[in-house]
This record gives sequence, C-alpha cells and structure tokens, in this order.
Amino acid sequence: MTQWEYATVPLIVHATKQILDQWGEDGWELVQVVPGPDGTNLVAYLKRPKSA
Repeated sequence: MTQWEYATVPLIVHATKQILDQWGEDGWELVQVVPGPDGTNLVAYLKRPKSA
C-alpha cells in the first residue's frame, strides 16, 4: 500500500505556474487549490509517495 506525504503551499498569484512547476519537479502532485484563510490568496495542497 502506498504511503503518502502531504504539503500545503501558499500561492503567489503572479508566480503560480512557477511555484507549481518547481514542486512538480520535486515529485509533488497537485491535489487541490483552495482560497486561503484571508479569502484572497490561494493555498495548494500537494502529495507524493513517501520514500522508503
């Protein structure tokens, strides 16, 4: 069974693609993007398999 690790990442609107591309290069998969606590910024939820 796959074990997962998770990360939450604040997204800067003018750099969203660069931020997500960087995390993707490190093996992270985007799960969801939701509004942040203040309602204006975005937060990305990511996951990747845990290394053994």
